[in-house]
Amino acid sequence: MTLEKIVAITGKPGLYQIVSQTKGGLLVQSLTDKKRIPINAMQNVSVLNDIAIYTYDDEVPLREVFKTIAEKLNNKEALSHKESNDKLKAFFSEVLPNYDEERVYTSNIKKVIQWYNVLALAEFDFSTIKEGASSEEE
Repeated sequence: MTLEKIVAITGKPGLYQIVSQTKGGLLVQSLTDKKRIPINAMQNVSVLNDIAIYTYDDEVPLREVFKTIAEKLNNKEALSHKESNDKLKAFFSEVLPNYDEERVYTSNIKKVIQWYNVLALAEFDFSTIKEGASSEEE
Protein backbone atom coordinates (compact mmCIF):
# COMPACT_ATOMS: atom_id res chain seq x y z
CA MET A 1 0.00 0.00 0.00
CA THR A 2 1.46 3.37 -1.05
CA LEU A 3 0.14 6.92 -0.75
CA GLU A 4 -0.08 7.06 -4.56
CA LYS A 5 -2.92 4.52 -4.27
CA ILE A 6 -4.73 6.10 -1.29
CA VAL A 7 -7.51 8.58 -2.07
CA ALA A 8 -10.06 10.75 -0.30
CA ILE A 9 -13.43 11.05 -2.04
CA THR A 10 -15.51 14.19 -1.63
CA GLY A 11 -18.75 13.38 0.19
CA LYS A 12 -17.55 10.01 1.48
CA PRO A 13 -15.96 9.53 4.91
CA GLY A 14 -12.62 7.82 5.38
CA LEU A 15 -9.88 6.85 2.97
CA TYR A 16 -9.89 4.42 0.07
CA GLN A 17 -7.28 2.35 -1.71
CA ILE A 18 -7.45 2.20 -5.51
CA VAL A 19 -7.98 -1.43 -6.48
CA SER A 20 -8.28 -1.02 -10.24
CA GLN A 21 -9.32 1.27 -13.02
CA THR A 22 -12.63 0.71 -14.77
CA LYS A 23 -13.99 2.00 -18.05
CA GLY A 24 -15.92 4.77 -16.30
CA GLY A 25 -13.71 5.52 -13.29
CA LEU A 26 -12.11 3.61 -10.41
CA LEU A 27 -12.80 0.68 -8.16
CA VAL A 28 -11.78 1.55 -4.60
CA GLN A 29 -11.74 -0.29 -1.28
CA SER A 30 -12.37 1.38 2.06
CA LEU A 31 -9.42 1.18 4.48
CA THR A 32 -11.79 0.90 7.44
CA ASP A 33 -14.41 -1.68 6.46
CA LYS A 34 -12.80 -3.15 3.28
CA LYS A 35 -15.98 -2.58 1.22
CA ARG A 36 -15.37 -2.03 -2.48
CA ILE A 37 -17.24 0.67 -4.35
CA PRO A 38 -17.06 2.01 -7.90
CA ILE A 39 -16.21 5.71 -8.35
CA ASN A 40 -17.23 7.42 -11.57
CA ALA A 41 -15.34 10.19 -13.32
CA MET A 42 -17.79 12.82 -12.04
CA GLN A 43 -16.80 12.33 -8.38
CA ASN A 44 -14.00 14.44 -6.93
CA VAL A 45 -11.06 12.25 -5.84
CA SER A 46 -7.88 13.54 -4.14
CA VAL A 47 -4.75 11.40 -4.09
CA LEU A 48 -3.05 11.85 -0.69
CA ASN A 49 0.38 11.87 -2.28
CA ASP A 50 -0.53 15.04 -4.23
CA ILE A 51 -1.82 17.10 -1.27
CA ALA A 52 0.39 19.71 0.41
CA ILE A 53 0.12 21.89 3.53
CA TYR A 54 0.86 25.62 3.39
CA THR A 55 3.74 26.93 5.49
CA TYR A 56 5.10 30.46 5.72
CA ASP A 57 8.04 29.42 3.50
CA ASP A 58 6.65 26.93 1.02
CA GLU A 59 4.25 24.00 0.77
CA VAL A 60 5.08 20.77 2.59
CA PRO A 61 3.76 17.54 1.03
CA LEU A 62 1.20 15.75 3.20
CA ARG A 63 3.32 12.58 3.00
CA GLU A 64 6.13 14.38 4.87
CA VAL A 65 3.70 15.59 7.54
CA PHE A 66 2.46 11.99 7.96
CA LYS A 67 6.04 10.74 8.22
CA THR A 68 6.84 13.34 10.89
CA ILE A 69 3.74 12.39 12.91
CA ALA A 70 4.61 8.69 12.60
CA GLU A 71 8.19 9.27 13.79
CA LYS A 72 6.94 11.37 16.71
CA LEU A 73 4.37 8.74 17.76
CA ASN A 74 6.20 5.52 16.75
CA ASN A 75 3.54 4.73 14.11
CA LYS A 76 0.84 4.80 16.80
CA GLU A 77 -2.50 6.56 16.52
CA ALA A 78 -2.50 10.33 17.15
CA LEU A 79 -4.96 12.24 19.31
CA SER A 80 -8.57 12.19 18.12
CA HIS A 81 -9.59 14.66 15.44
CA LYS A 82 -12.51 15.50 17.77
CA GLU A 83 -10.26 17.08 20.41
CA SER A 84 -10.54 20.79 21.13
CA ASN A 85 -9.28 23.18 18.48
CA ASP A 86 -6.53 24.42 20.82
CA LYS A 87 -5.19 20.88 21.39
CA LEU A 88 -5.27 20.13 17.66
CA LYS A 89 -3.43 23.34 16.78
CA ALA A 90 -0.84 22.73 19.52
CA PHE A 91 -0.21 19.19 18.25
CA PHE A 92 0.03 20.35 14.64
CA SER A 93 2.46 23.11 15.67
CA GLU A 94 4.73 20.43 17.15
CA VAL A 95 4.61 18.43 13.92
CA LEU A 96 4.83 21.34 11.46
CA PRO A 97 6.01 24.40 13.43
CA ASN A 98 5.86 26.92 10.58
CA TYR A 99 2.46 26.03 9.09
CA ASP A 100 0.57 29.05 7.79
CA GLU A 101 -2.09 29.67 10.44
CA GLU A 102 -4.09 31.96 8.16
CA ARG A 103 -4.33 29.48 5.27
CA VAL A 104 -4.44 26.18 7.18
CA TYR A 105 -7.77 26.05 8.98
CA THR A 106 -8.67 23.93 11.98
CA SER A 107 -10.86 21.84 9.66
CA ASN A 108 -7.74 21.06 7.58
CA ILE A 109 -5.83 20.02 10.70
CA LYS A 110 -8.72 17.77 11.77
CA LYS A 111 -8.74 16.12 8.32
CA VAL A 112 -4.96 15.52 8.37
CA ILE A 113 -5.13 13.96 11.85
CA GLN A 114 -8.19 11.89 10.93
CA TRP A 115 -6.47 10.60 7.77
CA TYR A 116 -3.28 9.82 9.70
CA ASN A 117 -5.29 7.82 12.25
CA VAL A 118 -7.11 5.87 9.51
CA LEU A 119 -3.74 4.99 7.96
CA ALA A 120 -2.25 4.07 11.36
CA LEU A 121 -5.20 1.77 12.13
CA ALA A 122 -4.81 0.18 8.68
CA GLU A 123 -1.16 -0.51 9.66
CA PHE A 124 0.25 1.66 6.89
CA ASP A 125 4.06 1.53 6.84
CA PHE A 126 5.02 5.21 7.16
CA SER A 127 8.71 4.31 6.83
CA THR A 128 8.09 3.64 3.11
CA ILE A 129 7.41 7.36 2.55
CA LYS A 130 10.37 8.94 0.83
CA GLU A 131 10.93 12.61 1.56
CA GLY A 132 10.95 14.81 -1.50
CA ALA A 133 9.68 11.97 -3.71
CA SER A 134 6.53 12.36 -5.74
CA SER A 135 4.80 10.19 -8.28
CA GLU A 136 4.65 13.17 -10.62
CA GLU A 137 7.28 15.83 -10.14
CA GLU A 138 6.01 19.20 -11.36
